[in-house]
Amino acid sequence: MKRPTRAVVVLLDSLNRHMLGSYGGTEFETPNLDRFAARSKRFLNHYTGSLPCMPARHDILVGAMDFLWRPWGSIELWERPITYQLRRKEVPTMLFSDHPHLFETGGENYHTDFLGWEYLRGHESDPWKTREDPSWVGTPALPAGSRFSISGKKTHYDASRTWFREELDFPGPRTMKESADWLRTSGAHHDSFLMFVDEFDPHEPFDTPAPWANRYDPDWDKDLMIWPPYAIDGVKNGVLSEREGRHVRANYGSKLSMIDHWFGKILDAMDEKSLWDDTLFIVCTDHGHYLGERDLWGKPRVPQYETLGHTPLMIAAPGVSAGTIDALSTNVDINATLQDLFDVTPDHETHGKSLLPLLYGEATSVREWAIGGVFGQWVQIQDGVNKYVRAPVGNGFPLSMWSNRWSTMPVSMAPGLRLPNPDRRAWLDFMPGSDIPVIRQPFEEGDMLPFWSLNPQIDDHHLYVVRDDPGETENRLGDPLEARMKDMLIEALRAVSAPEEHFTRLGLA
Repeated sequence: MKRPTRAVVVLLDSLNRHMLGSYGGTEFETPNLDRFAARSKRFLNHYTGSLPCMPARHDILVGAMDFLWRPWGSIELWERPITYQLRRKEVPTMLFSDHPHLFETGGENYHTDFLGWEYLRGHESDPWKTREDPSWVGTPALPAGSRFSISGKKTHYDASRTWFREELDFPGPRTMKESADWLRTSGAHHDSFLMFVDEFDPHEPFDTPAPWANRYDPDWDKDLMIWPPYAIDGVKNGVLSEREGRHVRANYGSKLSMIDHWFGKILDAMDEKSLWDDTLFIVCTDHGHYLGERDLWGKPRVPQYETLGHTPLMIAAPGVSAGTIDALSTNVDINATLQDLFDVTPDHETHGKSLLPLLYGEATSVREWAIGGVFGQWVQIQDGVNKYVRAPVGNGFPLSMWSNRWSTMPVSMAPGLRLPNPDRRAWLDFMPGSDIPVIRQPFEEGDMLPFWSLNPQIDDHHLYVVRDDPGETENRLGDPLEARMKDMLIEALRAVSAPEEHFTRLGLA
């Protein structure tokens, strides 16, 4: 069978699997994602790898998990993204994104190897405007509070949203429209291409205009709450009320339905230009988002429960009938699939397995396990039936950051949380498969750690049989199963060439 020559990847940030109609969700309307699912293979056991936002994109664009080496950062000197390899093959690549982290320290070079790219301004922390529009009177951006924003104060977005004059001024709709227009005007003229849509919706702020605003909470009569808290036991501890929680969750639903509507414009362009006949089309996400499940909100420092870590993946391809695939997969496999599709070979160590054999019925499984985590926090492994989550032991050290670009997530409202420079304790080491020296900076108790690595929980291990217990209500720690999962985790860490220090800090030495 002739394989596709074109590829489209649409990444919707913070896309909750359990809220999509195609995965059984009934709470919110997602007709266009359901429309896409009707022609796709839906993967039922797809999991996150490196987290959060930029590490997940590193998995997808570079194909190497980096959460064991660093917290958040750019493409390193010893790595090449799929776009670099496609440029060498003269395959056009195009990026559309409203994701501000791609254009700030720690994400600033992911776009540079695309042949073309378009950044749609104004989302979340994008420093687009320095003041509010003095003529703003409240529409289409409706009055909204800054409660639960990263600092609890006014943000860049509070200024940006006052400049929106219609729904198409909101970053998500603009990104989808520009993507659809490119498919019609340029994509259809290329015999081969990769279009990558890195769409920040439905990520917070959960801000929508009419008719989407309060679509799922019509009785709300106060200013919109568009920022979710990042909290454990949020309602129990009084961070927000149960009523406020329902409102925040409903606003996520409004954002989900709005971006679903505009995603339909891309599907329309695919239909109009008959691109389905030779295009591999992937819909994926970086992670989910807690909206009250287990009274968790946002992405707080907890193990990656199913809500956040078990994510949707749908792939449509010519000659492939719609259905489901139960095989285990993870985000680096998306990179390996694109490598396979375009017949390119990476020149750095990667960790993915191509999903094409699953799509075309040539295999029923491509991996026995999938691992993931956040730098300095838990490391988890699942085998498609069971999930084992291993926390640091002792004091959480030794721990080192390996990087030559030395960047991590900037927090504009709290600059003191940025990572300090490497110091005299650092030395040069070598990444697996590379002859390029890399700065290896050890951390000790009392050091300022990267934002996402702060305050790890110690000895907080979990074991769930998720196939029988998808709500993860019964921690089976201590069962004979734990020994097998622990051995599997050791095997997996060896397979991805994890630094030796992790075996010590996780109590696996």
